[in-house]
Amino acid sequence: MTPEIAVLIPCYNEQETVAAVVSQFRAHLPQAMIFVYDNASTDLTVERARAAAAIVRSEPLRGKGYVVRRMFADIEADVYVLVDGDGTYEAASAPALIAALVQESLDLVSAVRVDSSQRAYRTGHRFGNWLLTRLVAQLFGKRFSDMLSGYRVMSRRFVKSFPALSAGFEIETELTVHALQMRIPIAEFPTPYHERPAGSASKLRTISDGVRIMRTIAHLLKEERPFAFFGTVSGVLALLALVLGVPVVAEFVRTGLVPRLPTAVLATGLIILASLSLVCGLILQTVTRGRIEMKRLNYLAVPIRFRPRPNHS
Repeated sequence: MTPEIAVLIPCYNEQETVAAVVSQFRAHLPQAMIFVYDNASTDLTVERARAAAAIVRSEPLRGKGYVVRRMFADIEADVYVLVDGDGTYEAASAPALIAALVQESLDLVSAVRVDSSQRAYRTGHRFGNWLLTRLVAQLFGKRFSDMLSGYRVMSRRFVKSFPALSAGFEIETELTVHALQMRIPIAEFPTPYHERPAGSASKLRTISDGVRIMRTIAHLLKEERPFAFFGTVSGVLALLALVLGVPVVAEFVRTGLVPRLPTAVLATGLIILASLSLVCGLILQTVTRGRIEMKRLNYLAVPIRFRPRPNHS
C-alpha cells in the first residue's frame, strides 16, 4: 500500500517564496497533498499559495508552535513532511527523506542543514543552534546534530501522539526532546540549505528566540527529568548550607557557643529546603515515569495504515 503523504508548510508573510516552495514540492512529490497554513499574514501569502494550487488554511494565534499544533490535529496522512515556507530547504531531498522513513520503519527523519553560503546560515544562528543542540544532547541524549532544523519527515504514529504545547519557534526543541524521551527510531539526513531570496526576511530573532528556547529546555528538563532538575537544586542549596554552617558548627564545638545565630538559622533553613527539593524530585520522577508510560501507550495505539515492503536484496 502506498502511503498518503502530506506536506505541511507553516507561513507568516512569505509572499516572496511560498509559491515557489509549493511548486517545487508538487514537482518532487506529485502524489502528496500540500497544505499551507497561514499565520495571520499581512501580505499576499494566502493569494499566492492558492494560485500555486496549495490547500490553504489559517491559524489566527500568532506563533509557529500554534500553527504546527493545528496542522498535526487537522491533517490525516501516513507520512508528514514539515518544512518552512521561506524557500531555504530543497524539495528535491524530500523523496529520499520519505524513503528512509518508510523503508527503515522510522518515526522521524530530520534534515541536517548543509549551507551553500555564509549568508544562508548566519553565524549567530549557527552558533546558537550548535550551543542549544549540545545542551539538549547533554540533558536528554545525543542523537541529533541539528536540533533546530525546520525540515522533518514524520510518521503518523509520531505526529498523532505528540503533545504539542509550544507557541513559537520552540516547537523544534519540543519535537526533538519528545523524540529523545520516547526513544523512537529516528535518523538524520544531510540536505542543502540556501539563503533566502531577495525581499524575504527571516522571522527568527537570534537573541529573543534563543532565550525562549533556553527557557523551553529548562522547562522540559523540569517536566521530563525532575530528579535531575530538583536534585541539582538540592545539591546547590546543600552546598550553600555547608559553606554557611560549617564555621558555625566548628565554633560551637570549640567554645560551646553559637555567636552567629542568624547564620545558623539560615543554614538550617537551606538544609531543610535541600531535603524538600530532593524528596520532590524523587516523587515527581515516579510521576514522570507514569506519564512516559502513558505517552508510549498512546504512541503504540495509533494504527499504522501501511507497511514498508520487505527488502529481499
